Amino acid sequence: MRIGIIGAGQLGRMLALAGYPLALQFRFLDSTADSPGAQVAPIVLGPFDDAASLRKLAGDVDLVTYEFENVPVAALHEVAATRPCFPPVDALRVSQDRLLEKELFGRLGIPTPPFRAVDSLADLRAAVAAIGLPCVLKTRRLGYDGRGQRYLRRHADVAAAWDALGGVPLILEGFVSFDREVSIVGARSTRGETRAYPIVANTHREGILRVTVAPVRDARLQRAAEGHLQRLLDHFDYAGVLTIEFFVAGGRLVANEMAPRVHNSGHWTIEGAATSQFENHLRAILGLPLGDTRPVGHAAMVNFIGTMPDRSQLLALPGVHYHDYGKSPRPGRKLGHCTVVAATAAARDAALRKVLRRVGP
Repeated sequence: MRIGIIGAGQLGRMLALAGYPLALQFRFLDSTADSPGAQVAPIVLGPFDDAASLRKLAGDVDLVTYEFENVPVAALHEVAATRPCFPPVDALRVSQDRLLEKELFGRLGIPTPPFRAVDSLADLRAAVAAIGLPCVLKTRRLGYDGRGQRYLRRHADVAAAWDALGGVPLILEGFVSFDREVSIVGARSTRGETRAYPIVANTHREGILRVTVAPVRDARLQRAAEGHLQRLLDHFDYAGVLTIEFFVAGGRLVANEMAPRVHNSGHWTIEGAATSQFENHLRAILGLPLGDTRPVGHAAMVNFIGTMPDRSQLLALPGVHYHDYGKSPRPGRKLGHCTVVAATAAARDAALRKVLRRVGP
């Protein structure tokens, strides 16, 4: 079985590495020849919306998946007309537009912050009056890792936020005063089997995920997160891995966004769960039985942002696993990560503190 992956970043690379023990083969489509996926499989070079490149990829594989959300939906529809394509294109379409995403959450009974569509400065002023301050103005499309957002704390911020982001469709969301951020990663197979990983706690800085700690032992939040996840999986007749990010505010979950793909907050599963999110994504889209999602201990994942830490120092620490994506350094770029796995939460937390001292800010 040969699988085509649109995008050859680190997520695609880790998918391929998880698939080789299952006797799977891989081909990537990417615009850059030195992407991480090139380390492990051939790449079709071309833009993601180039029909000829997509036809070339589809013609050389049995099934297509993708590793990031900014694949043009129209192009993916063309691929899906010739090859099975998972996750479903409609899940990608909704995830690419924050307004459509929030509206779907509302229809499915998944709590969200208050929100309003914004297409003009007048719309923005009206939305601020309705939602109140503080609030967050976001582009509806193409925003990730904190990009395309402006916080409004005073009425004087309104015009400046519009000047910075206006000209494209926007959404205004109420600011959530949260206790912590969590996410849930789950998988549904083409046969309808579903598995969920435990919820995890995430720490972001400047909009970029820095640390994930797993698992969060909260049965009530876990049940709620799994219920929200199941409704989305069923709605889309989903196949593959799906992630939902939440704020925890006042003891309840408030949905921020979903990602129809393997996710950064699930990297801990490579060493910290019985079956990784990457293997379960492949099992799901191939209709194979899903693997056990239970944690094998207590884990934490630390992203390497902008620069890589000293490998020898980290590998000298017990329970640390090191991942280098082979990317050139650049401020704000995810270059790799490490995972800490320990038998107890206390041992994990002690090891995590040592890692963070070596990784730096």
